[in-house]
Amino acid sequence: MEYEFNDVLIAFGLTLFAGLSTGIGSAIAFFTKRTNTKFLSVALGFSAGVMIYVSFVEIFFQAKESLTEAIGVTKGTWLTVASFFGGIAIIAIIDRLIPSAENPHEIRMVEEIDEADEVSKKVLKDKKLMRTGMFTALAIAIHNFPEGLATFTAALTDPALGIAIAVAIAIHNIPEGIAVSIPIYYATGNKRKAFTLSFLSGLAEPVGALVGYFILLPFLTELTFGILFASVAGIMVFISIDELLPAAQEYGEHHLSIYGLIGGMAVMAVSLLLFI
Repeated sequence: MEYEFNDVLIAFGLTLFAGLSTGIGSAIAFFTKRTNTKFLSVALGFSAGVMIYVSFVEIFFQAKESLTEAIGVTKGTWLTVASFFGGIAIIAIIDRLIPSAENPHEIRMVEEIDEADEVSKKVLKDKKLMRTGMFTALAIAIHNFPEGLATFTAALTDPALGIAIAVAIAIHNIPEGIAVSIPIYYATGNKRKAFTLSFLSGLAEPVGALVGYFILLPFLTELTFGILFASVAGIMVFISIDELLPAAQEYGEHHLSIYGLIGGMAVMAVSLLLFI
């Protein structure tokens, strides 16, 4: 499958935007006094709605179309389903390998920064906490890698689809940036270092895009594209159900997260209809 250089550049730019939005979360953590829980609840629900809708309505069927064209209807359909659940298995294993204490998807609140001030003064030189902070940055990088690959692949295939997914993942990464900054600040007592490491951890997403470009793209036939795209759908559905929706409900009221979810689905549906 051949792609224009401009298409690759756009796909990479969208992935970079999505990844570095962790820095927005870091800035919110350090420059606001209280967490706007209602806004985050709606925004996370919206992000989940976009990702779930586009995975089941668009990405899954594009993958199935490629695979049935490559190996026939029966085998192609079976491989699409297997690849979808394979993507879920990959991201689930990554999630399980990271202890919950260091997992960047564990909920953190901006208010914890004030609590960290007192704690960090006492443990500023604690090497164990420093290692914990660094591990947290590594954890978020590991989580962001497959998300970067997902964004890049979608944007490369359909830039309009890529924009929608990049925005959804960027919203998802904002509270993630908060979640990463706070434990790193606990470990170092240094706001600048916490912001920098959290911001840089988002670079794992464009790294995922580079891996996709330099390693996978030369071998991207209809068969490999279908497998990859179905896996991407699985990854995004798992992220939405396991991370975004629980986080949305934790931050705010249950109904707000559902309203956000439905709103995200509706916006995604309309945007797809506009490009028919």
